[in-house]
Amino acid sequence: MKYSPGAERCPLPYSPFKSCTVPRPIGWLSSRSVAGVENIAPYSQWQNLTFDPPMVMFAANRYPDGRRKDTVLNAEETGWFVWNMATFALREAVNISAMALPPEESEFDRINVTRIYSDNGAVPMVKESPCKFECRYLSTHTMRGASNHGTVDVVFAQVETIHIDDQVIRPDGRLDITAIEPIARLGYFDYTVIRETFEMRVPGSDADAQAGLEGRGGK
Repeated sequence: MKYSPGAERCPLPYSPFKSCTVPRPIGWLSSRSVAGVENIAPYSQWQNLTFDPPMVMFAANRYPDGRRKDTVLNAEETGWFVWNMATFALREAVNISAMALPPEESEFDRINVTRIYSDNGAVPMVKESPCKFECRYLSTHTMRGASNHGTVDVVFAQVETIHIDDQVIRPDGRLDITAIEPIARLGYFDYTVIRETFEMRVPGSDADAQAGLEGRGGK
């Protein structure tokens, strides 16, 4: 099977596009509006960009009526948002926070998590999340789609403060990912959870690459 998505109707009952680009890390992003309304929502188009300095991005498709997502507006207007790592233990809260609520309502009021606040921008964070990034807004790049819902706002930010729960740090100084059990988005309504990892080192890789700093010859 093959088809051209820009010119042909998908021959399958469900689009395979998102089910091929998997697994996708979840950007469980908290923010605060200029009016003080606290927001949290998961985004499956989230990724790190570089490490020196650490930068990240997330992409938010617009609503069918053309409105932009609250997280995008809050980041632009206040200059800050926080990434909270989504874990298996927090999966129900992550799912509930995906509800489309009016801008004056807070998803935090519907999920059973503990709110703490960032050092920068007084943004609410999920205490139970083992890893959190305080992100300073840099810019937004809008890519127009064939529809309002297909139009996407790509937000770029720099990570200014990193919070790691000491309990998930192994004696060798690395994160215990299998203990954390991060979840990731697949296609359809499917997710996955990391419970197994394996290591492969690039032949001839230098000490920086082995430590996870793939700036020199990283793939």
